[in-house]
Amino acid sequence: MAEQTVIITGASSGVGLHAADSLAQSGRWHVVMACRDKAKAQNAAASLGMRPQSYTIVHLDLASLASVRRFVQDFRALGQPLDALVCNAAVYTPTAREPRYTADGFELSVGTNHLGHFLLCNLLLEDLQNSPAAEPRLVILGTVTHNPKELGGSIPPRPDLGDLRGLEQGFKAPHTMIDGKAYNPVKAYKDSKVCNLLTMRELHRRFHTSHKITFSALYPGCVATSGLFRESPRLFQILFPVFQKYVTGGFVSEAEAGGRVAALVDDPAYSRSGVYWSWGNRQKKDGKSFIQDVSTEASDEDKARRLWDLSAGLVGLA
Repeated sequence: MAEQTVIITGASSGVGLHAADSLAQSGRWHVVMACRDKAKAQNAAASLGMRPQSYTIVHLDLASLASVRRFVQDFRALGQPLDALVCNAAVYTPTAREPRYTADGFELSVGTNHLGHFLLCNLLLEDLQNSPAAEPRLVILGTVTHNPKELGGSIPPRPDLGDLRGLEQGFKAPHTMIDGKAYNPVKAYKDSKVCNLLTMRELHRRFHTSHKITFSALYPGCVATSGLFRESPRLFQILFPVFQKYVTGGFVSEAEAGGRVAALVDDPAYSRSGVYWSWGNRQKKDGKSFIQDVSTEASDEDKARRLWDLSAGLVGLA
């Protein structure tokens, strides 16, 4: 079987790096590592012993819409078909006292995690549709913190997109939150992950039948040692992995989580579209995945449609 091509955002470290390694080592996939720091990605790939011919590093900064558009041009210049896209990269700034912004003036967490990926997905839909693979896939990383019914989402501040007023008002200072309320960095991250799931479900509704693409999301378990928490207080970084290992049972290593992401790309068992796969805390029992319900808000079809339209306007899509 000829190699297939997968793009993985944020592949220079953590879950994205290990997903890239897992797919590259299989011999069935050529991985395009979409990263801000190409030197860091090169060193990371070499540290895992990835074969140089199994991956290509292409610059991508999701906090810049211009960079997203350049990335798509640079990818197409490689002359390779696209068989899968993994939207993995994320920004989390829990200790920020003031909003940070993308190159386009959007609040950083939502601007990167949602809007950057939203544009990337839309620009690459045609490439996925034209894939010679029988089952091209688009995978988005989720998290329990999107859901107030789960422990991670129930701890205040809870995710809530409200009536999307902040997006409707242009989502630039002073409008830094999707619901139009006062800035909170933790809520901004949780809101962005709600947007990721709404986007996955709306992609499925709009394009699965016509484009024959499998759209899905996953929560691979709690990667408590992830660089995502690099800006969290030091005590949290020490205690959180211990809590997840010995209290909730939700802890998973970066390598194991990366393998689970790779499975959603490669394993025929994950060919169902429009669903949210999870390992969650149930891995404590048997380590197997299951289809988990998304939050009430992330399953709101009317909100998904409106989020899509507002996001399309913000990123400059017709």
